Amino acid sequence: MYKNTLKAMLAGAMLIATPLAATAQDYTLRATANSNENDEDYDGLVVFKNFVESASNGAIAVELFIGTQLCSNGAECLQGVADGSIDIYISTSGGASGIFPYVQVLDLPYLMADDRVAEAVLAGDFTRKLRQMALEDSGDTIRLMTVGNTGGWRNFANTKRRVAAPADMEGLKIRTVVADLPQELVRALGASPTPIPWPELFTSFQTGVVEGSKNGITDIMGMKFPDAGLQYVTLDGHAYMGALWWMSNQRFLEMPEDMRRVVVDGFYALQQATFASPKRKSIAAYEEFVAGGGDLYVPTPDEKAAFKEAAAPVFDWFKANVGRGEEVFDALNSAVAEAEAEINAARAADLQ
Repeated sequence: MYKNTLKAMLAGAMLIATPLAATAQDYTLRATANSNENDEDYDGLVVFKNFVESASNGAIAVELFIGTQLCSNGAECLQGVADGSIDIYISTSGGASGIFPYVQVLDLPYLMADDRVAEAVLAGDFTRKLRQMALEDSGDTIRLMTVGNTGGWRNFANTKRRVAAPADMEGLKIRTVVADLPQELVRALGASPTPIPWPELFTSFQTGVVEGSKNGITDIMGMKFPDAGLQYVTLDGHAYMGALWWMSNQRFLEMPEDMRRVVVDGFYALQQATFASPKRKSIAAYEEFVAGGGDLYVPTPDEKAAFKEAAAPVFDWFKANVGRGEEVFDALNSAVAEAEAEINAARAADLQ
């Protein structure tokens, strides 16, 4: 009797499971990051995959391709998003600037003061503004889902001396990417911009081809740049290292609303993970840098104001030379002012 009952229950379970198996993984999202599993981008994708697959009850599967399996650079990867061969891709502003030049607004120096301001700005309507602009300029094919972080803040580092003021930058050969904006910034501060491919940077420090860079501490330590002579880091925090998460708009819109909600909430979870990851990883990186004899300098408020004043010509250059530059510059400044007002009000309330 018991065996017959058990058989009946198992048969019923199999009947119930059959339609579930047929509907499971109705959507498979192919997500790629041109990085590695030690990167904040990977941390974010793991959180996204776990959330989306769980919250969709298995209806959405997320496949991760870390490295260059699907594409090797920003232009190629974004083309894959546009034509639907890639569903999700993360880029830096530099990686997307060839198609959406105005995203370089995130590289403009000294506009966002700290993590709290940056996170409030990027979690709000400014990112929706960038999304609208990218959809317009891609013919509704490439959708910006969120902006997180990849590596903390850009700071100036060099092999020669402590940099406490713009005058200390005079004559230093600073590595930049092959993009106009970072080169304009380096020139404005009196240094010489020198475009060097990332894989060649270690050797370039050793040989003196370049004497400095503008990177986050986790990248500096991950690439072992102090072993090549990089011993001075100034925590001027001139740019928040934004990570732009793109998705095929067609792929997104073909999902029913309940699944789109899951994806949107998944990107929120991803964003929060990438906000947090660099903060944790940077602690050990800074400790390792100092323990190895590195000089870590924090500018005073007056010194940081001097850097911002020296960099002011970059703002005018951006507005005059980048398509839709003035529009996005004004949007970011408005978002920063609003965030600062809300944060200061909240801080004042919490101090009571």
